[in-house]
Amino acid sequence: MSSATDPLVALASLPGVPDAVDSVRRAVDRVYGHRVMRRRAGEITSEAALRAARGSAALSGADWALEEVRRRSDFSLDAQARTVGAALRLTAEAGQLLSIWRQSPMRVLARLHLVAVGQVGAGAGLGAGADSAAGSGFGSGDTVGRPRLAGEPVDEPLVELPLPDAVEVAGRLEGLSGLIIGGSSAPALVTAAVVHGELLALRPFGTYNGLVARAAERIVLINSGLDPKAICPAEVGHAEQGAAAYLAAFEGYVSGTPQGMAAWIAHCGRAVELGVRESTAVCEALQRGAA
Repeated sequence: MSSATDPLVALASLPGVPDAVDSVRRAVDRVYGHRVMRRRAGEITSEAALRAARGSAALSGADWALEEVRRRSDFSLDAQARTVGAALRLTAEAGQLLSIWRQSPMRVLARLHLVAVGQVGAGAGLGAGADSAAGSGFGSGDTVGRPRLAGEPVDEPLVELPLPDAVEVAGRLEGLSGLIIGGSSAPALVTAAVVHGELLALRPFGTYNGLVARAAERIVLINSGLDPKAICPAEVGHAEQGAAAYLAAFEGYVSGTPQGMAAWIAHCGRAVELGVRESTAVCEALQRGAA
């Protein structure tokens, strides 16, 4: 795809973005080169997934301690518990959808929302769950797993910006899907940041849009080859930078200005780097025998 038909390439050349891309690449290379990764990569991946879920849930209003997330088995008691449960299911599901993402991103997004709401279990297969009973109380079967229609409400506690209408949502989702299917020569960080920002801006589902947007970012980072073992959880970094910084950067994305878009991409890059730092700390703890 040429730069004339690939808008992501233009974003990759914005001031500050090449530096952010290079910084992320160096950070990722460092953690992949850690000696613990040669023999205990599976443990690092599992720990990164848990910490990613905790971070994503925190941004959606359920800021639990990591050990609380680790010890819990029932995530149905209240809204915060359901949010944490949804985040855990999504991080588990993301790795199962990599081969489908480039072929049918809309199917993947629908699946992510079904999993978040709890109408299907993670790993149950893309064809499963459309007719299964909802157990979470978050949406009925005819509203879950599809973009919202005109007049349907959206529950997204973190983002208070005006909602695009259903017609705009449908058109922009189609455009995003076309970009993904067509492929891009832009760096993975740029693509991941745009997918994340666009889904958060559109809030296409009635619930859990933030969790789904961050799960889609995760899929892009893994599927692109930047983080194939899923050990660089951007969700950790988004949470660590705080909700206020997250929203300020996101407003830059929504503005559509070159400065705003560059600031959002750089923010996402910093999130990946902080995720790398988290996994590096896990590697060091395993090396010392402390984890």
